[in-house]
Amino acid sequence: MGRFDQTVNFSLHKDGEDKVRIILQTVYEALEEKGYNPINQLIGYMISGDPAYITSHNNARSLICKIERDEILEVLLRHYLNEK
Repeated sequence: MGRFDQTVNFSLHKDGEDKVRIILQTVYEALEEKGYNPINQLIGYMISGDPAYITSHNNARSLICKIERDEILEVLLRHYLNEK
């Protein structure tokens, strides 16, 4: 068979989570400073993978490209579900 009959395990370590959190906060603030709606811009980036949704102000675009979108998604889901 193929990969569809197996479950793949994904794990993000605590230091990775802290890195993602810091980068997201920095990117959020840079987008806000430039007058963009940070949530909309980050969603556009997460859906498309196109870093053009992220401003280059304060090196935000370079920072967001240092982490994978699946890492961002994991941190966001973990935070959201733990808050419930």
